[in-house]
Amino acid sequence: MSKTWFVTGSSRGLGRSFVEAALERGDKVAATARNTESLADLATAYGERLLALPLDVTDKTAVSAAVEKAHTHFGRLDVVVNNAGYGHFGMVEELTEAEVRNQFETNFYGVLWVTQAALPVLRAQGGGHIVQVTSVGGVLAFPSLGAYHASKWAVEGLSESLAAEVAGQNIKVTMVEPGPYPTDWPGASAANSEPDPLYDGVRKALAEGLDLSDLGNPKAVGPALLSIVDAENPPLRVFFGRPPIAMVKDLYARKLATWAEWEHVSLAAHG
Repeated sequence: MSKTWFVTGSSRGLGRSFVEAALERGDKVAATARNTESLADLATAYGERLLALPLDVTDKTAVSAAVEKAHTHFGRLDVVVNNAGYGHFGMVEELTEAEVRNQFETNFYGVLWVTQAALPVLRAQGGGHIVQVTSVGGVLAFPSLGAYHASKWAVEGLSESLAAEVAGQNIKVTMVEPGPYPTDWPGASAANSEPDPLYDGVRKALAEGLDLSDLGNPKAVGPALLSIVDAENPPLRVFFGRPPIAMVKDLYARKLATWAEWEHVSLAAHG
């Protein structure tokens, strides 16, 4: 059976790939973006199966209206993909209040508003699937991305609670955690704090240690997401791309080792 999607951040990058994959196999998609002009070619190619909606996910009222319009237009929503977001680069000490608030307004609150607007629709129709596009940066952290990681870790915590809360309503939740892809996420789509020379050495070490030799293919993420939303028992979490698998295995091995090393203090703190 064909599905009806609601996808945020659809204008480019992974969001665009999700929309294309759904349309190519015959599904219907309400695709949202701040500027929908980049979706004009898809509208021409797929006609009434694509509903392009301008949307700023930080506007809660506009989010509710967009979800209602998509539901009214198509009659149902089977898959809701929270993909809208951006990365903010800045050491923790460099971050301004406005920069951190803006990061959370899009990456966290945008997800929350869409999720809250979609839940009554999914529940009334007997179920659905919410896909939260977080990041490998939702389970680990690098220097210069503290605000971004904080927003994505927040989405992960929110979504894990959500999954337990709606499990009895036939509503599935999946966190997609992509690794590095050759999109404009670190470029035109990103925001940057005013650099403090105090951290030039950290930035230099980070740049020298950056390995971009194994970037994923953005065209592969669409078919991958289709396999998840079609699964009878989809995962709560899933990585997209090869690098996150190795990175997280090593990270959690070190975490477990540290917890074990300091277990005597943990037990002493119990009293």
